[in-house]
Amino acid sequence: MRIALVTPMLPVPHDQTRGRYIHETARSLGRLATVKTFLQTMQYPKVPGLRPRSFIYGSIGPDYQLDGCDVETFDYMGLPVVSRGWNGHIASWSLTPRVRRFKPDLVLAYWVYPDGFAALRTARALGVPCVVGALGSDIHVRSGVNEKMTRRTIDGVDALLTVSEAMRQYSIREFGAPADRVHTIINGFNTAVFKPLDQAALRAKWGVRSDEKMIVYVGRFVEAKGMRELITAFQTLAKDDPKVTLALVGDGVMKTELMELVHSTGLTERVHLPGGQPPEQVAEWINAADVLTLPSWSEGYPNVVVEGVACGRPVVATDVGGTREILHERNGILIPPRDAGALTKALRDALDRDWDHAAIAAAMSRTWDDVAVETLKVCEQVVAGRTGRRAA
Repeated sequence: MRIALVTPMLPVPHDQTRGRYIHETARSLGRLATVKTFLQTMQYPKVPGLRPRSFIYGSIGPDYQLDGCDVETFDYMGLPVVSRGWNGHIASWSLTPRVRRFKPDLVLAYWVYPDGFAALRTARALGVPCVVGALGSDIHVRSGVNEKMTRRTIDGVDALLTVSEAMRQYSIREFGAPADRVHTIINGFNTAVFKPLDQAALRAKWGVRSDEKMIVYVGRFVEAKGMRELITAFQTLAKDDPKVTLALVGDGVMKTELMELVHSTGLTERVHLPGGQPPEQVAEWINAADVLTLPSWSEGYPNVVVEGVACGRPVVATDVGGTREILHERNGILIPPRDAGALTKALRDALDRDWDHAAIAAAMSRTWDDVAVETLKVCEQVVAGRTGRRAA
């Protein structure tokens, strides 16, 4: 099968944490089918104040390469807010001729709007089916024009993939997606990378004292990830216990603000800031820590939580999206979102509790190859169904 995979989210030089799960899926899927990945990026005019504030913005050149993937990059122009309803149309104008040259049997997109809509228009123009994968906020955080266009995309696709059963039910309930066309395919993890490692050796490597009670956060530095609540909780814990430290692995638009908050309370020396890291180093930081936390306001099926558990670390995370499908009383603590007090208490409890780290890690085994097999099965069913209808 020839699959054109369309997405705006892959690891890029200026943001190594972006779309790692899509990269892993594309790489594994490419071992089962002929996959070409189309990385499309919205470009904004070079006018002060018009650049996005929710993610690290940067250009991606035509020489961009990604391990294990055949990638073609391209840009399309957009204006914040103004072009929102047209972004899917504009993207498809650039996408269609590129996909046509590839001659796919099916178009598979990750991120519902505008990219899934663009993929849908392209697939219809080429007479092939379209499958779209929803990842989290591309369904949960929708309003206005975005919600309308997300609904149009879901109505038009041949199949919708969701990364958790909670998201599947949400898409059926809130967007009217036909239940027989929505498939839950939960994320896997790289079992060769995310596994229990020697904590003492890694602490020595990264300059972490042996007696530190270290909390680690991995991801983007944005408001919706609960970063302010995390800093507030850390400040309280650090004042009560001089051994409590925090590692922030990643990058984002809130980095300066977060550091100012930390500096204002004199805790700068108790915060590790390794920046955005490739998976191997992310796994080392998780293993070096005592607890991993993800206090997001919204999630689909948070892969960093899976990776934390795979490394044998307990996790404190908000009870949003599919997180409940990963965590239970033996491997973590669930809390309500936007509640710094609850986060503080849960982190304190997690640091004080004696966890069975080996048992935590042993219970997690799903791989990206499993994800690829299930994804390909849905694609094959969609293509077979389209062929059958034509024959009839």
